[in-house]
Amino acid sequence: MALHPDLAGFLELVEFGRLTGRSLPMHAMDVAQARAEFEGSSQVLDPSPPGSLQVSELNVPARDGASLPARLYRADDAGGALQPVIFYLHGGGYVVGSLDSHDSVCRRLAAMGEFAVLAADYRLAPEQPFPVALHDVLDAANWLAEQAPALGLDNRRVVLAGDSVGASLAAVLAITAVEQPEALAFKPLAQLLFYPVTDISCQRESHRQHAEGYLLETPTLEWFYQHYAPQPEQRLDWRVSPLLSTLRAPLAPAYLFVAEYDPLHDEGIAYRDWLVAGGTEVTFARVEGLTHDFLRMSGIVGQVGDIYQDVGRWLEGVGDKA
Repeated sequence: MALHPDLAGFLELVEFGRLTGRSLPMHAMDVAQARAEFEGSSQVLDPSPPGSLQVSELNVPARDGASLPARLYRADDAGGALQPVIFYLHGGGYVVGSLDSHDSVCRRLAAMGEFAVLAADYRLAPEQPFPVALHDVLDAANWLAEQAPALGLDNRRVVLAGDSVGASLAAVLAITAVEQPEALAFKPLAQLLFYPVTDISCQRESHRQHAEGYLLETPTLEWFYQHYAPQPEQRLDWRVSPLLSTLRAPLAPAYLFVAEYDPLHDEGIAYRDWLVAGGTEVTFARVEGLTHDFLRMSGIVGQVGDIYQDVGRWLEGVGDKA
């Protein structure tokens, strides 16, 4: 399928900026520039997310004494009963991204009403390389399990979720829940994975086919991974590339999305096959005509609203089974 026409026009503007020298690919920036660019893109991609929500700023203690920001979103009419919760981890290649860059995503998920959303931040590379981000999200997940009743949340109904490297971190938590159940203080209800990073080798066909011109570029991925996992042995760790896990057992049911024009397309399909081979119940969606990061594009691509509706229906089914 051809690129969605709304997105095609946006990509033409991006390419024009490159040709005129007004903008650079992220891998040609320094880290501070890349972070500022990514944060600024949120207002362009989705300037008007839902506003009628209860939003609370929280702090999570990490194992080394650091304080990690978190943000809790819930619909105004959430009621008094303990609410199921989406534990959401943002993307950004382990180098960029924050609670603010994915605020619109979390607002749209929470606005569906049934599930609250707890967005957990984690420290970024290169200042904090692997495994700090993983330790941070594991600490945040266990904090959620402990604090859930006080927050009005049900720690028996937690959906692990994220996009890009956030989806990778969520996938690692789901594997950990089975492989090392003592390390995670709850059994996840399900996992919601949007275009996950599952193999940082960048050697699959979609890394070549969609290497440039589709927002996320293969050289940028390589730049991210060099910051996060600079040592060769780290790149062979399944906690960096979940497809390297040797576990063969059912995990929490998964809803996995890939985008047609995404360098991560093929590794997402490979991860779907890995999950199925282990006995995991998988709902799979290949979104045609769109690129990586489509979840943040509600302001420029109308089709994204339909994707959120599909997610809402899936969450209703997940909640009914709990």
